[in-house]
This record gives sequence, structure tokens and C-alpha cells, in this order.
Amino acid sequence: MKEQLQALQQEALQEIEVASTQKALNEVRIKYLGKKGPMTEVLRGMGKLSPEERPVVGDLANTVRAAIQEALETRIESVKATELEAKLAAEAIDVTLPGRTSLPGHTHLLQQIVDEMEDLFVGLGYTIAEGPEVETDLYNFEMLNLPKDHPARDMQDSFYITDETLLRTHTSPVQARTMLLANGEPIRIICPGKVYRRDEDDATHSHQFLQIEGLVVDEHISMADLKGTLEAFVKQLFGETREIRLRPSFFPFTEPSVEVDISCFKCGGKGCNVCKGTGWIEILGAGMVHPRVLEMAGYDSTKMSGFAFGIGVERMAMLKHGVDDIRHFYTNDLRFIEQF
Repeated sequence: MKEQLQALQQEALQEIEVASTQKALNEVRIKYLGKKGPMTEVLRGMGKLSPEERPVVGDLANTVRAAIQEALETRIESVKATELEAKLAAEAIDVTLPGRTSLPGHTHLLQQIVDEMEDLFVGLGYTIAEGPEVETDLYNFEMLNLPKDHPARDMQDSFYITDETLLRTHTSPVQARTMLLANGEPIRIICPGKVYRRDEDDATHSHQFLQIEGLVVDEHISMADLKGTLEAFVKQLFGETREIRLRPSFFPFTEPSVEVDISCFKCGGKGCNVCKGTGWIEILGAGMVHPRVLEMAGYDSTKMSGFAFGIGVERMAMLKHGVDDIRHFYTNDLRFIEQF
């Protein structure tokens, strides 16, 4: 039995030496020291030995078990160190390699136009007012002198959600709300935001677009104030050489109403294909706030007056940068976006 124990020790130590993974070493441990291993069988056979042989064989069995256990622990530590080195080598980072290029973003062209106009009007003493994009018929139409049977409602084909709610067709409802909250006090605001109309999308129309409307209400406000404001806006956006002209028009919420043209930036007013030979390009609508609109908002129209204007942001961007299709603003084509 002594020879058997010594042979088991030698055999186990050889297998431990050649094992190269923690899994293989664990299999060696189970094989020799497990409940069904040869060491256990030897110990079970000690009952057949004489009383004199038992202590000798017992001491030898304990020595062999301890030797195998120690060899396993030593080899496991060595294998762990080897595996860690291999893992670190595989996951090594070469700090001399160039980093990944991060492309910086920039403000979209339409937002650039909005920011530029907001800076101008805030500098003129205006505040920025906002309101909901889902509006009631009351604020979107009725408070703006467009009762339910008014024929001018046909001018704006709307996205109705219910009979009394819709996606706003202009930012004018923000003006109506602001006037009601002002309690008859003077106001000077611009209202930027998205608006929605049931237009067929093409090169010059979109079912969703950006609009900035302006409103001033105070004593002694005249058409001259409106023209001076629009001249400052046009020169800021298109250059000091641009001129404007006002043409009579019709809007239900202003009286008198005007269409505003600027002198053609290509021909300087001489006439070309851009301005269709007229020398002028239409850019926006404006007018003096209708007395009825003022009265519905709680103002005394005999003492207070005001002007309003509506600017299409996409139209401004198209004119300023020579963009020929409004859909370019929304298709996220980097070839277009990166130019601005």
C-alpha cells in the first residue's frame, strides 16, 4: 500500500505539472482527492491492515494528500498569473494610436435665421412669447376676427383634431393669448414657432413650417412705426442696401393690411428672372391690428393701436441663401446642411 500511495503521488504531481488551465487543475484535484478518487479508496482499505501498519500508512497517506494539495495550490497561482498576463496583453491599449475623430455639429440653418431675428427684435425691446401648437378654434380664429362663418377661413386649410381643436395655422394665437393676459397694458412681442397647414409639399410649400410673428400695442402706434421696424429687420437680414415697399392687401386681423416687398438682391431693382422682371420680391404680410381684435382682447381701440407682421422663416432662408427647394431644410442631407 505504501508503494501504491507513492505511485499516486508521483502520478498526480506529473499531471499537475502539465496542466495549463484552472479547469484542468480542478479536474486533477477531483480525480485524486475527490470522494471517488484513488486516495479515498486507499484509506478505505486500511481496515485490512495490521494494527502496526495502520499508523504508518495513515501518516504516509496524509503526507501524500498534503503534497498533492500544495502542488495544486502552487500551480493554480502560477496559472492565474499566466492567464492574467495573456488577458492584459490581449486587451492592451496603444496610447500612441490617433483617437477617433469627432465631427462637431452646428446650428441648423433655419435655427440660425430664428436666432438672428430674435437677437434683432430683442435688441429693439421686444420679448419672446410662446404658446401651444395644439390650439382651440377660439384663439386660432375667433379672437383674430375670424368667426366660424368667415370666408377667410378658407385661406388656411387646417389640421382639425376635433371640432374645436386643431394644429395652429399661424403663431397669431400666441398674440391673442398675450393680449388677454396684458389687461390693456402695452405689449411688444415676437412669437416664433412651428405652424401647420394642409398644403401639398413641393418646392415652395410644406405642411409644417416655421413662422415668427410680431405684435406691438401701445398708444399712438402708426403705420410709420411698422415700416421703420420692417426696414430695420430687412437691412439686418439682407444688407443695408435693401429697400422695402408696402402694397395694399387683406388680412382679417389687420386693417389696413399690406404685403411687404424688398428690392431684388440679384438685380438691385432693375428686373431679372429672380424677381420676374419687377425688381421686387414679396417677403411677408403685415398691417395695423384690427380694432375688433383689440376690443376682443380687452383694449380700448380709441386710445390704443398696434401693428403686427408675420415672417416665414423658410422663405427668409431661401431668399438669403439662394435655396431653391424648401424640402432641403427637412431631408437631413449633410451635403446641404454642411454648407451652412
